[in-house]
Amino acid sequence: MRKDLLTNTMQPKKELVRIVIDKEKKVAVDPTGKQSGRGAYVSLNPEEIKRAQKKGVLERSLGATVPESFYEELYSYVDHQKARKELFGDQ
Repeated sequence: MRKDLLTNTMQPKKELVRIVIDKEKKVAVDPTGKQSGRGAYVSLNPEEIKRAQKKGVLERSLGATVPESFYEELYSYVDHQKARKELFGDQ
């Protein structure tokens, strides 16, 4: 179980995606959950990603500026994963 940064609820790890920031302050999506650096988990809900961008949730949690391009990448990843899950179900 991990805490979803966006909804502040505990959810199974496979229901979330990890966002990681490394020593060089580079923010990235970590689908494996094994990259080194400080991590935060967010739900696979595209609407929550947009809301988090407006509120600056990731910036506060990670302590760094998160570029607009990262939010686009994150939104695309989450949207794709959500569609996959709906199509194939839990695997």
